[in-house]
Amino acid sequence: MKIHEKLQSARIILQGKELKKTGRNEFSKFNYFELQDFLPEIQKIFSDVGLCGIVSYSQEIATLTISEFEGDGQIIITSPMATASLKACHDIQNLGAVETYERRYLWITAMEIVEHDAIDSSEPLKREDKVNGFIKSIESSKTISDVISTWKEIPEDFHGELREIANKKRESLKKAG
Repeated sequence: MKIHEKLQSARIILQGKELKKTGRNEFSKFNYFELQDFLPEIQKIFSDVGLCGIVSYSQEIATLTISEFEGDGQIIITSPMATASLKACHDIQNLGAVETYERRYLWITAMEIVEHDAIDSSEPLKREDKVNGFIKSIESSKTISDVISTWKEIPEDFHGELREIANKKRESLKKAG
């Protein structure tokens, strides 16, 4: 069997498995696949069909190289590298986040894992829901730098509205106390 046949066979076997999404984005209210949801199954299937996948990274590109156990066949899947800017994290933690995302998307691409398109199929969040989400993010911040980082992530067209809410809250606290 040639490498493309082996990969297609692995995809069909994986489609027969009941994969469950354990990741949850609470802010946007959708579930997603984490690596643990599918990678152990893929590793078993790859072992059975005679394939091995290796992920590598350069400054510009993340690569998944799928090779045969026997033979010289290879399939290469690539993705441009991106950056992460997680709140209150060191550079190495942001790099780890990027690598985890890249691995997940490379495997999802290679195995043709179909996810429900949360963006296209969901109703747009109402402005009020977005503002409340931003407020919760700021309230959950533990340091001033977390607040600043969160503020920088908020689109500018929400800044005025959030300032008004903060000023009203400040005034009500002054009156109460």
